[in-house]
Amino acid sequence: MSVRPLVPAVNEPSSEPGLAPVTLVLGGVRSGKSAFAERLTLRAARPVYLATAEIFDEEMRARVERHRARRDARWSTLEEPIDLAGAIERAAAPEAAVLVDCLTVWLGNLLHHGADLDAAVGALLESLAAPAGPVVLVSSEVGLGGVPDNALARAFADRAGELNQAVARCAADVYLTVAGIATALKDSRKRGA
Repeated sequence: MSVRPLVPAVNEPSSEPGLAPVTLVLGGVRSGKSAFAERLTLRAARPVYLATAEIFDEEMRARVERHRARRDARWSTLEEPIDLAGAIERAAAPEAAVLVDCLTVWLGNLLHHGADLDAAVGALLESLAAPAGPVVLVSSEVGLGGVPDNALARAFADRAGELNQAVARCAADVYLTVAGIATALKDSRKRGA
């Protein structure tokens, strides 16, 4: 079942063109964060969807297909589950906007493959320091639900929270989506006014 909003969210960003060099969109599962980030990214002449998901089962396949179905022919898609920094550097361009969906899935991939988390996050942050074009990153806000009951889940939540904080420091704009409504937490247009 898919629920469509009856009215537009009141805290959507203005329709003025352009994107900040780095934008972070946070939210919980099914909060509307990906759809909101897609609308932001469509401000660019050439939107690029950088997908981080690896499909390990049918449920994930269906989830990925729902995301694909939302995108029209304007989008180009890159799939990169591990080397996110390299993919951003290859895809970013002044006329393009890169949408990374999503950081927490990417973090899970790194853990699954036994990658060096500190090196991968460091490379990501370096790629966001001065991207060749706008980058919009989606990430799950995992810290709102309480402390997980096992060590692996706690470690993941801790690393996801640290990752979100580090990317938020790089981002000029940060949004939180709840129930399909996006609220600006950090807004470069207001700071520049």
